[in-house]
Amino acid sequence: MEIINEMNEIWINYALLFAALCFLSILKSNYAILQKSILSTTISDGHSDLEKEENKFIHNARQKPNIIVIIADDMGWNDVSFHGSNQIPTPNIDALAYNGVILNSHYVSPLCTPSRATLLTGKYPTRLGLQHSVLLHAEPRGLPLNEKLLPQYLKEAGYVTHAVGKWHLGYYKKVYTPTYRGFDTFFGYYNGLQDYYTHISAELSELKLEGFDMRRNLSIAWDTLNKYSTDLFTEESVRLINSHDTKDPMFLYLAHLAPHSGNSNNLLQAPDEEIAKFGYIHDPERRTYAAMVSKLDQSVGEVVAALRNRGMLENSIILFISDNGAPTIQILSNHGSNYPLRGIKETPWEGAIRGVAAIWSPFIKKSKRVSNQLMSIADWLPTLLSAAGLDKSQLDKIDGLDFWETITENRTSPRTDILINIDDIGNYAAIRYGDFKYITGDTGSNDEWIGESGKPSEKFGFPPEYDPNQILQSKAGIAIAGVITAQEVIESRRRRSVGVEDYINKEFQRMMLTTDHLLDLRKKSEIKCNIREEDMIKCNALLAPCLFNIINDPCEMINLAESKPHIVALLERAILKHRFNIVKPINQKLDHLANPSLHNNTWISWGDIENLNKTIELMNHLQNKDFVKYPGVLVAAISILIGIFILGIITLFALACGKQCKIKNRRDIPKNKRNLITVKNVNEIERYSISNNEDQNNTTTNDLITK
Repeated sequence: MEIINEMNEIWINYALLFAALCFLSILKSNYAILQKSILSTTISDGHSDLEKEENKFIHNARQKPNIIVIIADDMGWNDVSFHGSNQIPTPNIDALAYNGVILNSHYVSPLCTPSRATLLTGKYPTRLGLQHSVLLHAEPRGLPLNEKLLPQYLKEAGYVTHAVGKWHLGYYKKVYTPTYRGFDTFFGYYNGLQDYYTHISAELSELKLEGFDMRRNLSIAWDTLNKYSTDLFTEESVRLINSHDTKDPMFLYLAHLAPHSGNSNNLLQAPDEEIAKFGYIHDPERRTYAAMVSKLDQSVGEVVAALRNRGMLENSIILFISDNGAPTIQILSNHGSNYPLRGIKETPWEGAIRGVAAIWSPFIKKSKRVSNQLMSIADWLPTLLSAAGLDKSQLDKIDGLDFWETITENRTSPRTDILINIDDIGNYAAIRYGDFKYITGDTGSNDEWIGESGKPSEKFGFPPEYDPNQILQSKAGIAIAGVITAQEVIESRRRRSVGVEDYINKEFQRMMLTTDHLLDLRKKSEIKCNIREEDMIKCNALLAPCLFNIINDPCEMINLAESKPHIVALLERAILKHRFNIVKPINQKLDHLANPSLHNNTWISWGDIENLNKTIELMNHLQNKDFVKYPGVLVAAISILIGIFILGIITLFALACGKQCKIKNRRDIPKNKRNLITVKNVNEIERYSISNNEDQNNTTTNDLITK
């Protein structure tokens, strides 16, 4: 019996043990389920923002890209720090360039108006009649109205289009102004320059006219007085981005005044606190110019950051270019530097036409590189239309070529040559064909290698060392890093969802800009001449054509015309081919009716005023003693007329006196008061003469009767 009881206790213990094991197993299972549930909830909450980012990228993939074009005015090749100079740091512009594609062979026109016209039409200036000079303040002309512009194409495709800053493509009639040429809004100025604070624009012709030039659409923007132009254009651009309906694609054309000079009486202007940052630059004018460039760089950072904050940067293309090189010297010098390139603005040398250029977009697959492929400013119209997915077959015959795949995938350039210009009034022509460049005619006197190198020296100063962290921590650098990181997270989550554990996307790791990569790109984008002075072969294009191998000799120091006559002949035939498409220059004489003093001291579309009203206003103005300055021809004509009038009066008096003397010598004046006639004025001379003759005739008749 005892044995049975012991056996029962054993079985009971086994049963209890079994029950305990079952309970522990159930508890473990439930704990795992609970833990998974809690983890799932945590992940769900933690990834809510990432899901929004993912949805944003998915949405953007179905939408046309935002297109942002930022233009620097008269910026020198050596005035961005990604080209190798430490003198003027441009961290935001550098961040765009290093993260995108640096375009080291991007060619523009030598002057403002032709470059901007080519950018917006895709045609060389020679085909627009804009090959000679810029558009002057009082010139009654503009970019021909039969040309369809980039914003017009984009607007038809559903883009919201904005122009901010400089126009310089005509305004003498309203139909030439931005809101009539494809832009929904315009905030900026019509002419080529203005004072950075007063916004007065003064022209340099013999008329010496000046007036207020700042508008919001067609209305005068008086509220901008005494506000710095660069800040105004930045604030307007940020405002447009912040108020934009992201369901629609945006085209923002931001054409800065900086670093172009102001009016001739106050060329260089920047806030004191900005100038103070560049005390290491010895030349005070170069120091002020550096501050102007720095404000421009900050503007780029503000715009990029605003796009990121609105969730638009993930679906944007940002292009930064200069319209031409710097005018280091001359009347409107801004003290910019095209070093080490030859020449300055308004010449066919590389310093004028090889412009600063870089492009960034998340759609560029082969980014973070330097491109030396030949590209023209004319190529942007078809390239940006292609990027927007638009049909380019609608384009008329243009000179621009589609570079979108060349840029995004590093494919071979479709371009073999670029017509720099044919200006028969200025008497010069130039073309780039393959590795070679041909120049003939009058290239002006500014054909030397001038401008500061930016290197430390006793003469120019000792700039601080280049700091890559400034680029990485700039507003543009941070915004772009944020976009890349968000893309990387989405891709990593996608890989994990299909069972790839502990996945690290090395492709995205390569996309993140590093200090080493940054410095390597900077080194590759720097141009060096590498020509000894004793090896130079000089040229005078006015006497004979010049030929240079730009690949081997980017600084144009060795003239190969004599050693390669067959290349010279080839390029001359290329220029001759372009001559068949030349349109006669449309330059016009200055119109006095543009005078701002006729229009409340503002520059307006004077060509829209009725002719009669214009004539009345002009005549009233000519009577005003406060008139600024009469034209020389008018002054001469009025002087001649006044002189003739005075001479006539003197002659009449002389004749009157002569007749009176003759009459006194011939006979005595009768003493009878009845016959006495006193000559009181010139008009009575004739009466006296007639009366005297009548008395003589009466006397003769009486004598005959008596006889």
